[in-house]
Amino acid sequence: MESRRLQGVNLAIDFIEGHLHERLSLDGAAAAAHYSKYHLHRLFTEAAGMTPYSYMVRRRLTEGARRLVFSEYPVLDVALSCGYESQQAFTLAFREMYKLPPARYRERGKFYPLQLRLRLTEYPADEKLVPEDVRLASEEDIPSWMELLRLTVDGYPCLDEADYLEWLKDCVAGKRALILKKGEAAAGALGFSRETGRIEFLGVHPRYRGQEIIRLFLGKLEKEYLPGREISVTTYRENDRADTGWRAELKRLGFAEREELMEFGYPTQRFVLRAEETGAGGRENE
Repeated sequence: MESRRLQGVNLAIDFIEGHLHERLSLDGAAAAAHYSKYHLHRLFTEAAGMTPYSYMVRRRLTEGARRLVFSEYPVLDVALSCGYESQQAFTLAFREMYKLPPARYRERGKFYPLQLRLRLTEYPADEKLVPEDVRLASEEDIPSWMELLRLTVDGYPCLDEADYLEWLKDCVAGKRALILKKGEAAAGALGFSRETGRIEFLGVHPRYRGQEIIRLFLGKLEKEYLPGREISVTTYRENDRADTGWRAELKRLGFAEREELMEFGYPTQRFVLRAEETGAGGRENE
C-alpha cells in the first residue's frame, strides 16, 4: 500500500513538472495520480511536507529564478514561461519568496533554489525512533545527508551547494554533525557550533516530521555536546511565505523569539532554547 501511495505522489510530481509553464489545477495532477484531488492533497502533503499547490509555486519560482540568472530573456518572457499570466503577477509572487524583485535578483547574478524537484523514494516501515538512533555523521554519510538537504531546501534559504558541502565536510571532521538514518537514507540531520551553541543546519525528511526527530536531536545536544548551554537557531520571520512550518515547530518545542537578522541578504529571526528547557529535548510552552 505504501508503494502505491508513493507511486501516486510521484506521478503527480511528474505531471506538475511537465506543466510548470501552464496554469495548473489540482484536478490534472489528481487525474495523473489516479486519485481524487482531496485524497491526493492529503497524501502529497504527508509525503512532501507541503501541499501540491505550494510545491507548484515554489518550483515555478525556482525555475524563474534560474532563467533570470542564466538567460537574457526579458522578465515578461520568464514570467510567461513559468505559467504566470503577467509580469506583475510573477513579480509579486517572486518578491514574496525571494525578497527581491526579479530585476534586482538578476542583477545580483546568484541563483539559489526555493524548491528542487522532489524524487520521493520508499523508506523502511515506520518504527519508533529512539535517542540512540542519533549519532555523529561520518564521511560515508555525506551523500545521504546531501540528498536530505535537497529534499528540505525550504529550511535553508540562499543555498549554495558547493559552499554547503565544504561546510558539511568541516562539520563532520570536527564532530559537529549529527544524523539519524533509516536504512541507507537520512531521516534527519543537524549541524551545530560548539563555540556559540547555534544550530547551523536542521533538516527532517517530510515523512518523519511527525515523529519528534527534532526532540531527539535536541536531547543529544544537551546531554553530550552542549550540556548546560543555550541553544539557538535562525529561521524565517513571521508571515514569510517561504516558511513551510519551521517557526511553528520551533515554538512548539519551546524556543523563544529573539532579534531579527539578515543572513546572506535574507531576513531571518533568531530563536533561543534556554538550557533548563532542553532536559527532555525541548518542551512545549506552558
